[in-house]
Amino acid sequence: MLSLKKSLSILKKTDALLEGHFVLSSGLHSPKYIQCAKLLSFPNKASLICKSLANKIKKNYKKIDLILAPAMGGVVIGYEIGKLLKKETIFCERVNGKFKLRRGFDIKKNSKVLIIEDVITTGKSSLECVKLIDKSKAKLVGFASIIDRSTKKTLKIKHKIISHLKIDVPTYKSNQLPKELASIPITKPGSRFLK
Repeated sequence: MLSLKKSLSILKKTDALLEGHFVLSSGLHSPKYIQCAKLLSFPNKASLICKSLANKIKKNYKKIDLILAPAMGGVVIGYEIGKLLKKETIFCERVNGKFKLRRGFDIKKNSKVLIIEDVITTGKSSLECVKLIDKSKAKLVGFASIIDRSTKKTLKIKHKIISHLKIDVPTYKSNQLPKELASIPITKPGSRFLK
């Protein structure tokens, strides 16, 4: 398994973990921002983290038939983990705001499905994936991600999450910013509202 120090070094070197003053898609402010797409744009570095995550998944889930990833963030990590675990991997994508299976993908009845994402914050996307599993009369094995940045307050998932890293990312309302954060210029990262 990859150490915390080595993992954080990789995330920082690839600009997947940034420090500054960010306004997140939730509208909250944070001194940290995580963009795993930046990590995944360096396959040689990302492979170290993916191998470590795959080993954790193997230890925690003995039987997986299928990996389901929500698009966009989960597509590459789903592919990599599927390759390492030798499992079929599919993804769902939003159509009119709701996740759907397209491109001939389906979930077989009674199959055991692992949901995988790049980052889990609230678990909202993962829980939308659960609806597709339930609709197919399949079984949810669990949830996995490169980074779990959820808190008890924000997380909607009640199952255990297997992650490569659990990172505490403090968030603040705009009227409750700590002085040191308020003194840094704001950056609005992310892709949720890209047109």
